[in-house]
Amino acid sequence: MAKLELIHLNKTYTPKVIPVKDLTLSVEDHEFLTLLGPSGCGKSTTLRMIAGLEQPTRGEVRIGGQDVSRKSAGDRNIAMVFQSYALYPHMSVYDNMASGLKLRKMPSGEIRSRIEEVSRFLGLKDLLDRRPGKLSGGQRQRVALGRALVRQPDVFLLDEPLSNLDALLREQVRAELKQIFASQATPVVYVTHDQTEAMTLSSQVALLNDGYLQQLASPKQIYSQPANRFVAGFIGSPQMNLLELPCRENYALLGNSKIPLPTSFAPPPHVVLGIRPEHARIARPEEAITVTGTIILVEHLGMSNLVSLRVAGSESITVRALLSAEQSWQGNQITLAFPPEHTHWFHVETGDRLPDAE
Repeated sequence: MAKLELIHLNKTYTPKVIPVKDLTLSVEDHEFLTLLGPSGCGKSTTLRMIAGLEQPTRGEVRIGGQDVSRKSAGDRNIAMVFQSYALYPHMSVYDNMASGLKLRKMPSGEIRSRIEEVSRFLGLKDLLDRRPGKLSGGQRQRVALGRALVRQPDVFLLDEPLSNLDALLREQVRAELKQIFASQATPVVYVTHDQTEAMTLSSQVALLNDGYLQQLASPKQIYSQPANRFVAGFIGSPQMNLLELPCRENYALLGNSKIPLPTSFAPPPHVVLGIRPEHARIARPEEAITVTGTIILVEHLGMSNLVSLRVAGSESITVRALLSAEQSWQGNQITLAFPPEHTHWFHVETGDRLPDAE
């Protein structure tokens, strides 16, 4: 197998257009890495540099310890699955899957053996004689995956492969992808702007913004311990509450409430408090950290309601919480608890995460 390494990778188009800035990371065998971030963050440019479709301005792309930065795409033994499927419409499923192997002048017996194995695995065995126009969107996506799998590449690259599917089909194919790549020992790099895909598919997530790597971690860690304010606001739906609050002594002031600051950092003049809507809950009598306010908006989400609360003593601050859908909340005054183990603290100016309580 072949480890993928990106070493101080940089891509500059003009002095003002630098989509990738000093990116360093590695993808091990059996690892599924997702490049995640908003439009323009540099994730697709990074993928194209790995594939050999773009040349880095500086830095290296290494596969199996070998620098391939100046090698052509055809010499890198990389398989890429595109957003548009990129299937030949005049060819059968079999011929589409065989096309890359024929270009490598592989014996026909070996081609047939690989396609039969992969088509059984992907449920395409009965579709090998059909053309792409006779297939559903999910079937065409499986053909594109099959074409990549038969090559047995050193690295798999997937460029937003689910974005053309409707919501239900996307969920189905996403589950299939997870099963397919769980059995692959090859490094996988997946590009998406959809955080649900990133969180469900990946063993590691690289979150990018403005060309810089913001955090590289497991989905669980990136959700529970965001490295900075950007990561905290980008990951999670509904979005995390991020409240800029003044500090007095060892407390942050949220309306009429005092939120104890962790003892692990000196109290700054202001601080950003983060709490996810799913972690805010109706306060019990023994709760120490509570916030009272009036409900101004209720959004029905099926199993729960997203409730917006105007904080008492601070009319400009609104806190959102996911609460039970079995109760009518509109117009009520309620008290929420902020469990200390689920609160996050960020520096106002740098946005960096402040140390957790010891």
